[in-house]
Amino acid sequence: MPRMSSKLTFGTDIADWQERINVSRMREERAEKARKAMRKHGVAALLATQGHDFRYLTGLRGADFMPQLYYVLFFAERDPVVFVHAGWLFQQPDQAPWIKNWRIGRAWLRGGPGPEATQEEARQFASDIQRELKEQGLAGEKLGIIGFDGLAREALVAQGITLVDGWPLMLEATAVKTEDEINCEKIVAGICEAAWFKVWANLRPGMRDTDLSRIAIDAAYEAGADEVPPIGFYTGPLSFERGFPKSGRIIQTGDLIYSSFCNIKYLGYVSCTYRTLIAGRKANQKEKDMYKVLLERLDALIDAIKPGNTTADAAKHFPPATKWGYKEEAEVLAAEIGHGLGLFMYGPPIINRQWSLKHPQVFEPGMVLAVEGREGEFRVGGVRLENMILITKDGAEILDHMPRDRIIEPAHCWG
Repeated sequence: MPRMSSKLTFGTDIADWQERINVSRMREERAEKARKAMRKHGVAALLATQGHDFRYLTGLRGADFMPQLYYVLFFAERDPVVFVHAGWLFQQPDQAPWIKNWRIGRAWLRGGPGPEATQEEARQFASDIQRELKEQGLAGEKLGIIGFDGLAREALVAQGITLVDGWPLMLEATAVKTEDEINCEKIVAGICEAAWFKVWANLRPGMRDTDLSRIAIDAAYEAGADEVPPIGFYTGPLSFERGFPKSGRIIQTGDLIYSSFCNIKYLGYVSCTYRTLIAGRKANQKEKDMYKVLLERLDALIDAIKPGNTTADAAKHFPPATKWGYKEEAEVLAAEIGHGLGLFMYGPPIINRQWSLKHPQVFEPGMVLAVEGREGEFRVGGVRLENMILITKDGAEILDHMPRDRIIEPAHCWG
């Protein structure tokens, strides 16, 4: 039977009288994990531009409205060089004193300035990187690259730089979380709980699903989230299969309702939780039985998540795609799945029948993941459940404390 994780003794605020999230330690430990993976695989430098990789390696955030506006040249044995675009170069250095080396970033705005200007900017970008590598005595070394477009890669190769895929190194470095990273995930799980309870307290027939979206987003920010995506709700006949959210439909008595509180962030660390609610009445026996099937499946799966076991041991508790009338496992890929959490979703380990049975990954203490599943009837309604999980030396613990043992009924039905 799954067990709940211990609760934190602190929240999102800082204090001088209690050890809370130690952001300096978190930055340093993340960077050292990346360096360790680089040394292991003989990669002297990484060039990374995706927001979550950039943040993991530097502790910095960047402008997200356009790709490649910021990037980092991260070394296994030296201080990183951070490239940022336009005003960021002047705004950031005194705010991030742990970064010693700042440079202007080169971006071609998805080719907007035209082909000649784009090519010229790409050549300048590659020349800047080559110069930095030469200054560090690494011109002949392999450069791991993550998140850049094909033009950037071509320009680097034209400079004689040997490129390798840096993404596997980041997957390896980020798989097991530090103490501070785990505590960030516990905090974001608590933020989600605050949002779920606010939705539950306000849910009533006659509302639109978009009304619930605004309530959830406001509640998450009020609880301390630093970023909340455009949350949508799946209601009534649109709740199975998982259809499109934010339809604007009016919620009616007896509608089953759920949402994916995914990518709500605290210090960049993401959430991923589902709960199922019902509007205006108690769940009937058919609905309870449907939810019971789902709960027992996920309980068995969570019990199989322990050090030494693999994703194959857990994935066998997911039903085959044929249960749903599908021809292949890809058709249920994102509906019955476990996936890693951190500064991004869908890192290792991944649990599903499509990959895990043939290509298992080993569970390790310190991994944080989410597991989810669903049951339902097409154009009638469905139920979903997803829990955030921490792997400890003794097995899996559930991080999100919102009730999970039943369909969540209106307050006047509790008793």
